[in-house]
Amino acid sequence: MTVDLFAGVPVRDYAAATAWYKRLLGAEPSFLPNDTEAVWELAENRYLYIEVLPDRAGHSLQTIFVSDFDARLAAIARRGLEPATLETYENGVRKAIFRDPDGNEIGFGGGPVE
Repeated sequence: MTVDLFAGVPVRDYAAATAWYKRLLGAEPSFLPNDTEAVWELAENRYLYIEVLPDRAGHSLQTIFVSDFDARLAAIARRGLEPATLETYENGVRKAIFRDPDGNEIGFGGGPVE
């Protein structure tokens, strides 16, 4: 079975959001389907995209689980972004929550420290 994913994030300001997501994800968009969307490929056939939808902006919740949690957070910090919150659950799983300019929540999750 193949699973492809397009996870959307509604934003108000295309230029501001694109700049912020470049810093968060550390890359230019993988492709630009039109003047109101930008798409980043996070892993093979798994995408995060922004789309200008002002009435819906600020209500997205996304979590991206990564194997390189600490290195990823360090790289994001070098690009000038810090998480709004850091959490560690009872089972040791960690989560860093970032909020884009519209208030959308983009979380990075990582396994327990070994």
